[in-house]
Amino acid sequence: MSAILELDHVAVTLGGREILHDVDFTIEPGEFVGLIGTNGAGKTTLLRCILGLLRPSTGSVRVLGASARHGNRAIGYVPQKVNVDPDTPLRGRDMVALGLDGHRWGMPRPSARKRGLVDDALRAVDALAFADAPFGRLSGGEQQRLLVAQALLGEPKIVLLDEPLSNLDLRSANEITALVANVARERGVAVILVAHDMNPLLPFMNRLVYLANGRSVIGPVRDVVRTDVLSALYGYPVSVLEVDGRVIVVSGHDHDHAHHEPQALSFV
Repeated sequence: MSAILELDHVAVTLGGREILHDVDFTIEPGEFVGLIGTNGAGKTTLLRCILGLLRPSTGSVRVLGASARHGNRAIGYVPQKVNVDPDTPLRGRDMVALGLDGHRWGMPRPSARKRGLVDDALRAVDALAFADAPFGRLSGGEQQRLLVAQALLGEPKIVLLDEPLSNLDLRSANEITALVANVARERGVAVILVAHDMNPLLPFMNRLVYLANGRSVIGPVRDVVRTDVLSALYGYPVSVLEVDGRVIVVSGHDHDHAHHEPQALSFV
């Protein structure tokens, strides 16, 4: 099958500063890709390019062979967090249903077909048990399941998840990652999951896109997360360590480079 997503030597310059430099990769149907990097690495800028919200300064972004555009229904998007007051009378299933009607003005019309589609999406993420509870009162993990269900309603070809694990405990993070990987496999949906910490993704990722200072390296984890590769990417020495089964990337640069990155990178 043709690639779902193609980034061809993408660079983005904003305010005279190069945010992304020569990012080049493709993603195939059903592939689970982790997008990893510290704050300021360019992860959000890259997502904005894929969503058609930002045009690259050079290079191109293509989704299903066509130039990236805003509002593309082939892309499902899960934001980092949706803030809903606990007292807002919005049920979990109502939040999911916005995946069908959220782009239209006025009150959505209920129908048996729409209820069936919502129930199918809830079932796919194992969320039927709390679907009728107020969305704002649910745990972070439960909310993330519902947001994934919402993104699946339009039957997208690729789903972008913007740091869905950042506010979750380790157990919930592992559950959400396994859930997304299962959905990708069963539905043939490509997934890009943005994260600071690669460890919950290690058992599930097909490939890793690692961003640092706007530059990228792409490949299987064993080919990317190496001392020599990441040192070249950051432009100063880093060490890749394994402690109790977790991968830790530690900066070893001298004081002249202290303004670039903290001494301990975020994979801890």
